[in-house]
Amino acid sequence: MRKTKRHISKVAAIAIIVATLLPSSIKGGSEAGALFLLISPGARAGGMGEAQVAVANDAYASYWNPAGLAFLEGSEAALMHVNWLPNLVSDMYYEFVAFRHHVPTLGTLGGHIIFLNLGEQQRTDEQGENLGTFTSFMFAATGSYGAFISRTAAIGLNVKLLHQKLAEIGAGAEKGKGVTTDFAFDLAYLQKGFLSGRLDLGMTITNIGPKIAFIDEAQADPMPTNFTLGMNFRLIDGEHNKLNVVVDFDKMLVASYPDMDWDNDGLVGMHDKKGKYIGPSGSYNSKGKLEKAHTDPIYMGIFTSWVDDWLLGGDIDRPGKNGIADGKIGGFTKDASGKFVPTEAEWEYAARAGSAGEYSFGDNLSLLENYAWIKSNTVDKGSWGAKKVSGKQSNWWGVHDLYGNVMEWVRNYYTPDYFPYIREPNLHNGLNSPVDEEYPLRVVRGGAWGGLHGAGTPDGVRSANRYAFAEWTRSFQIGFRCAMDIPEIVSNN
Repeated sequence: MRKTKRHISKVAAIAIIVATLLPSSIKGGSEAGALFLLISPGARAGGMGEAQVAVANDAYASYWNPAGLAFLEGSEAALMHVNWLPNLVSDMYYEFVAFRHHVPTLGTLGGHIIFLNLGEQQRTDEQGENLGTFTSFMFAATGSYGAFISRTAAIGLNVKLLHQKLAEIGAGAEKGKGVTTDFAFDLAYLQKGFLSGRLDLGMTITNIGPKIAFIDEAQADPMPTNFTLGMNFRLIDGEHNKLNVVVDFDKMLVASYPDMDWDNDGLVGMHDKKGKYIGPSGSYNSKGKLEKAHTDPIYMGIFTSWVDDWLLGGDIDRPGKNGIADGKIGGFTKDASGKFVPTEAEWEYAARAGSAGEYSFGDNLSLLENYAWIKSNTVDKGSWGAKKVSGKQSNWWGVHDLYGNVMEWVRNYYTPDYFPYIREPNLHNGLNSPVDEEYPLRVVRGGAWGGLHGAGTPDGVRSANRYAFAEWTRSFQIGFRCAMDIPEIVSNN
C-alpha cells in the first residue's frame, strides 16, 4: 500500500488600515461623487481589511493595483455577486467581473466591470403626489495594463469609463436628466523586495478625472481620487507555513471647504467674482476669492487635500480655549446646536426698534393687533394655529412677527438674573451654561398666538417678557428666527 504524506500549508494575514497619513478636518469622501468606485471587491480583500495594494497577485489586481498584473502569467477571471444592503432593500445588488491575460514581450492586459443596481424607486412631485417609479444604476468599465520597468518593479495603468443613471428627469423645476457619463484613470506602482527580500511596496492613485455633474455644473462633485501606500511583509515564508503582515495607508485626495470667511471681514461671500457687493447671493469676497462651500479641482486637490483648510486661511469657527466657538461665520450668531439664532439681547434690541416703551410702537395697546397675532384676534375668534409670516405690520425697522404668532428660541440659557449676564456673558450660568444641567432651560421670546402662561396676552408679548422651556421642547407654538449682521454699505450717492 502506497502512503501519501500530506502537507498542510498555513497562511495567515494581518491587515491594518490607517484611515489617513496626516490628520485632517477635510471629509473628502462625503464630498466626492461616484463613490460606488470605492466599493471593494473580493472575499480575500474583505477578510484582510481591504489591504491589497502591495499584494495584488490575482485577477483582482486590476482593481487594487494594476502594476501587480505584470508579475502574473497565464490567464484568469474573477466573478463576484453581492446582494447590497439586503436588510434595507431587496432589489439592490453589486456585480464585479475581472480578467487578466499575459502577452509575452508586451506585459499583462486586464480589466474589470462594476455594476451597482440601485433598484426601483418611487417618484413624487413637490406636493408628494405619486408620479410612478423609476430605476437607477451605476456602471464602470475599466481597461488595465501592467508592465515591468525592472526585474523587481512594475507600473500599471487603468483607464475607466463610468456611467451613472439616477433619474431620467430632474427634480421639480430642474431641467435635464439625472444621468452622467465620465472618465477617469489610475496610476500604480509595485516593488518586490523593497529594502528587504521579504518586503513588497505598492502605491496607487485612483480615480483621477474631472468633476461629475448631473444637471447643474455649479453643483458638480469631484471624483473620489484616492492615494494608497501599501506594504506586504512576509514574516514567515516557508514551504508549508506563511505569515504576512499587510498594511495599507489611505488618503482621499479631495479638498473640500465649508462656508469660510477667508478675508476676515466677518462675512462669507456677499460679492460677485469681480468683488462687487451683491448681497447674500454672492459667493465671493471683495477680492474675488470664492468663500461659499466648494471643492478644489483635481490638479489642486492632490496637494491641498493634505493641508487642513484652516491653515490655508479662513475662519471656520473653531472652538476657543474654553471650548466655546466664537459664533461668527459670515456675521451669523450661532448657538451650540448649529442653528443661527439671536442672543436674548439681540432679539430684544430688534423687537424694540429704538423704542423705550413696552412695544416698538409705544404703550398704546389699541395698536397691538395691528402688529401681532395674539389670543384676541385668533383663538377668541375661532382661529387656531400659527399664521403666515408678515401678515401683520412690521416694526419701524421692517421686522415682522416679533410679537405673537409663535414664540422664538434665543441663544441664551435661562437665568433669573438676566441683566448682569448681558454685561458679563461669560459668567457661569449665563449665556452658555444652564442653571440645572439635568433640566436645561432655554429662553423663548415674543409670546404667541395663544397658549399657557398668558403667552397670547398683551403682557405675554411685551418686548421685555421672557419665557423658558426645556431645550428639548417641541411645540407648534415655538419657532426660531435667523440673525445676520448686515454690512454697512457706503454709497457716494
